[in-house]
Amino acid sequence: MSKTGQGNVPHVPVMLADVLDVLKPRDGGIYVDGTFGAGGYTRAILGAADCAVLAIDRDPSAILRGRALESEFAGRLTLVEGCFGDMERLVRALGHEAVDGVVLDIGVSSMQIDEAERGFSFQKDGPLDMRMGGEGPSAADVVNQYEESELARIIAVYGEEKRARAVARAIVKAREEAEFRRTLELAELLERVIGRRPQDKIHPATRTFQALRIFVNDELGELARGLSGAEALLREGGRLAVVTFHSLEDRIVKRFLTERTGRGGRPNRYMPAVEDEATSFEEIARKARKAADEEVELNARARSAKLRAAIRTGAPAKPLDLQALGLRAVPSIWGGAA
Repeated sequence: MSKTGQGNVPHVPVMLADVLDVLKPRDGGIYVDGTFGAGGYTRAILGAADCAVLAIDRDPSAILRGRALESEFAGRLTLVEGCFGDMERLVRALGHEAVDGVVLDIGVSSMQIDEAERGFSFQKDGPLDMRMGGEGPSAADVVNQYEESELARIIAVYGEEKRARAVARAIVKAREEAEFRRTLELAELLERVIGRRPQDKIHPATRTFQALRIFVNDELGELARGLSGAEALLREGGRLAVVTFHSLEDRIVKRFLTERTGRGGRPNRYMPAVEDEATSFEEIARKARKAADEEVELNARARSAKLRAAIRTGAPAKPLDLQALGLRAVPSIWGGAA
């Protein structure tokens, strides 16, 4: 969810009409909102049909804020604190073996960015934390303890920062004098290293902060596990909707659906393409949907949003193949490659 570019209206669900269009909530259905946040998608789904929503969020504060919504839709909304990558286990622990729809809105919410104490923002001073769930190593731990080569790889892979080596070198040199504890300390260093011209559209710290956030929260691994969990839970005819906000996320979703719909291509270029008869998804559209111009004018975050959606077939779920999603080659905070 995000503040709008105009009018400063908080927490607007991105591509809400499109998400409802592909999910098609129905009376009696059970839906999983794997990234509850401010509850925008959940409220809309509950308002669209006499259905139930199981809403998951790893952020305890999001769950706490959602209690009022849970009371408003008593008996139809269940809030679950946890990672959406664990949705199969979490949903089945609630007694549900299958669901009719899953929606995921990937990335950090504006609520988390707006709270300086969470450490996500390079424009507000706060502790260099970035943990969505408050567990595990923080961004400060990574910046202060990781080797220069590891930092460079994290920043290059997850931030797609062209000057990752220079950034890592500067971080290591600066922390010899004093460890990084605050967001603005790191942001000021990044601005000095990368530089900032009047015509630059993004702040020099943007890509490095993105990289640290993704790494600390294992966001790409979480996304892969979430897609696999959705596949395992969705009944035949169930619908999956995933909204992403940058190329790393979208690439994983695209690769997952390409493989699951049997469009994975050829083993090598000399062999004919073979359609997999046991495909577990049917794509609603091969190309991702983008937000309408009218929405982008009202909500700046929608500019980079992409929605991919698919319908579950009756074929068995397949094992999760991280290598096929391109995740084996990237670093993971949980040790080694993802």
